[in-house]
Amino acid sequence: LVDGALVPQDILQFCGERELFHYLLREIQNVYRLQGVMIDDKHVEVIISQMMRRVRVSNPGDTEFLPGSIVNKFRLYRVNDEIKKKGGQMAEFEALLLGITKASLQSDSFISAASFQETTKVLTEAALAGKVDDLKGLKENVILGHLIPAGTGFQAYQMTAVKKDSPGPWEAEAKKDGDGAPIAREAPPDDEDE
Repeated sequence: LVDGALVPQDILQFCGERELFHYLLREIQNVYRLQGVMIDDKHVEVIISQMMRRVRVSNPGDTEFLPGSIVNKFRLYRVNDEIKKKGGQMAEFEALLLGITKASLQSDSFISAASFQETTKVLTEAALAGKVDDLKGLKENVILGHLIPAGTGFQAYQMTAVKKDSPGPWEAEAKKDGDGAPIAREAPPDDEDE
C-alpha cells in the first residue's frame, strides 16, 4: 500500500518487467486521454521498450560480460543461449528501467548517442574505449550523410538486381524502324463534343 503514484522501480523489482510495461503504458496513455489526445499504444510501447532494453549483469557466469556492466538484454539473451548450448554457466542479470535521456545515451551507436546530449563525454568515452560504430541505425547514417538502412537502402536490397520479365503493353505494341528507334504511335482521338 502506498500513497500517490506507484514507484516504477518498485514495480520492476517486485512484479517484474511485464507488469511495469503495462503500468507505464496505462499511465502515459491516461495523461494523453485526459487531454483528449488519442495515441495508438504501439507508439508508446516503442518508447517504453527502449527504456527497458538494458540489463545489469550481476553474475557473468561463463560469458564475456563483466559484473555490473549494463548491456542490451537481447544481446545477453543471445549469448546466454550460446552458453546454454555449450553446457556453461549463463549470466545472471537484473532488469533496468532507464529514463528516456539515459536510454538515448546508452545507445549501441556512439554517434547516435553523441548527437543527443553530452557530446564531448560520449565521444571521449568512445575514443578511450576504442569503439567502432557499425552504422546500423537510421540516425547515425543520416548524421554522416549515408543512405539509411531502410527501404531501398536496406542492406538485403543493396545487391538486388532488377530483372525485367516481359514487355509492358505499350512496349509490345511499339515497332522499330530500320534504325532501331521506336516508331511514334498515333495518339488516340480526343473525345470532342459534337
